[in-house]
Amino acid sequence: MKETASKTLRSIEIFSGAGGLAIATQKAGFSHQAVIEWNRDACDTLRENSARGDLAQTEGWNVIEGDIRDINARQYDGIDLLAGGPPCQPFSIGGKHQGQSDRRDMIPEFIRCVREARPRAFIMENVKGLTREAFRSYFSLTILQLAYPDVTAKPGESATSHLARLEDIHTKGKQPSLAYRVVYRLLNAADYGVAQTRERIFVVGFRADLNLSWHFPEATHSREALLREQWGSGTYWEEMGIGRPSRPAGIKPGHFDTTPDLLKENKLPWKTVRNAIQDLPEPQEQEHRKILNHRLQIGAKSYPGHTGSCIDWPAKTLKAGAHGVPGGENMLRYPDGKVRYFTIREAARLQTFPDQWKFKGAWSEAMRQLGNAVPVDLAGQVAASVAATLKNHE
Repeated sequence: MKETASKTLRSIEIFSGAGGLAIATQKAGFSHQAVIEWNRDACDTLRENSARGDLAQTEGWNVIEGDIRDINARQYDGIDLLAGGPPCQPFSIGGKHQGQSDRRDMIPEFIRCVREARPRAFIMENVKGLTREAFRSYFSLTILQLAYPDVTAKPGESATSHLARLEDIHTKGKQPSLAYRVVYRLLNAADYGVAQTRERIFVVGFRADLNLSWHFPEATHSREALLREQWGSGTYWEEMGIGRPSRPAGIKPGHFDTTPDLLKENKLPWKTVRNAIQDLPEPQEQEHRKILNHRLQIGAKSYPGHTGSCIDWPAKTLKAGAHGVPGGENMLRYPDGKVRYFTIREAARLQTFPDQWKFKGAWSEAMRQLGNAVPVDLAGQVAASVAATLKNHE
């Protein structure tokens, strides 16, 4: 296998979307040899930001607009990192739940790219729905295919038989020439300092011949710490410069002074929507002349099951939607019950994109890009840990 000659970590990004994972891995120290995406609007976003001189971390990206099925990944043989989020609609809670029978399932293409590029490590992220009971066998098959990417299905072989054959190889202990040590974990973005309760499954693998040990970075923030600052000490309201509202009925006075688990808690509080957007001016119907993508989208309405995200709590999971953007997840709700749509810039803040990152396309298209993205700061902590492990090995 070809290996990296210098300590510069090289990577390729596939299914890049608007660039959330690509920004994260670039910040972690990886230099992208290619950033591959098929959606034209998303590619316009990638090209727009790559061409701008005020975003040094993305300047000069080799953005390839095209179908991953037409890409021969062997040209990247021995790359340090392969990263990407295969289209997740087949497994999304908000989708039709067709899974591997859905033509949009690109997980097999991610596995093929691992097989052809033989990276030292890979990061695959996807939606929580991939771990649902209905898709458990498929997820098990995916993990073992990533562990042994050269063990492909035989002509006419069923998925069940392929899974059984992979299980035999895995339990026997004698590994094929190309093998990966694979771990996965469901991570909540709010637990890593993102102002959004967004759960994503991360699958990370290191090539077995490297003989590396690695574990996921531990959570840094917690729900309990936020509750303590809001309804225990009250410092949250003081820092926000607003009056302390009435205590919710389910929280009793003194609760945070007597609960042992809370006293032992040593994490930062979850970030709220207000934390994320408080320094942005209220949006107007005209584009803000200094703040990118900050314009009011009118027409937001609240009704049962469609109430928006509370400003003093992490946002609900932003969603793309198979047939347009569902407004409930993309609306802001004030304490008085009034609602409005998040601007593109506010949604980008909730996904921790840089303020200089400009999204191309109409509001609905930009929100689709954001709804499909992985939060930059969540992916960044995973990517930084992977990069440190690879650099220490060198």
